[in-house]
Amino acid sequence: MFVEAEDYKVVIGDAAFKIISQADPDTVFNAEFEAVEEVSGYLRPVYDTEAIFSAVGNRRNRLIVMYTADIVLYNLSACLPQKMGSEIRKERYDRAIRWLEGIQAGRIVPDLPLAKDSDGNGATIGTSWHSAPKLNHDW
Repeated sequence: MFVEAEDYKVVIGDAAFKIISQADPDTVFNAEFEAVEEVSGYLRPVYDTEAIFSAVGNRRNRLIVMYTADIVLYNLSACLPQKMGSEIRKERYDRAIRWLEGIQAGRIVPDLPLAKDSDGNGATIGTSWHSAPKLNHDW
């Protein structure tokens, strides 16, 4: 998967990661898959999410890794007994979503590969062209 075990240790710490890692592997896989899809939903209009999430090792964008891990841990915290650590998970989840919304709005421009249009050209960040229908005032 895109997020590796060592990435969680940076976000959550070693002891807490041991608790999380005892969760059912299928639950962890599903939480990772859902987090990648959630992040992709914010990035897909402009960025090449297939290239972003197929990157491995040091080729991955570290902020995308961190925020994806935060979202995974937020989703996993829902299955912990008595919602252990849910406040910090909610805070970090909200931070990740604010960052993704900043990207979506064009206020934040991360170093990520741009999506290609049908002609193979890169997308233009922050520029959209719209036009109203031509008015015809023939009386």
